[in-house]
Amino acid sequence: MIVPILLCTFAGIFLDRLLGTSFIVIILFFLGAMAGFRNIYIFAKNIGRNSSHLGSDAKASISEHSGEDFAERMDRVYRDNMDEQTEDHS
Repeated sequence: MIVPILLCTFAGIFLDRLLGTSFIVIILFFLGAMAGFRNIYIFAKNIGRNSSHLGSDAKASISEHSGEDFAERMDRVYRDNMDEQTEDHS
């Protein structure tokens, strides 16, 4: 979020000095703030969609093994990931 704000602010300062004005920095600051909030919104919206930390098909895998306790499930996920890594190295 801070990057678009700083970039737009510095661009506004540069343009204000170049053109001899004093309002462009304010406009570009708010434009950078809106861009930063938009980036955070998109990032937050996409967090729920990515469940790859549990394996390639996490929801189907969990629903198939719903009788497992947590330790069994994590052991299965670990073994599945180890199998994928050994296949990649072969």
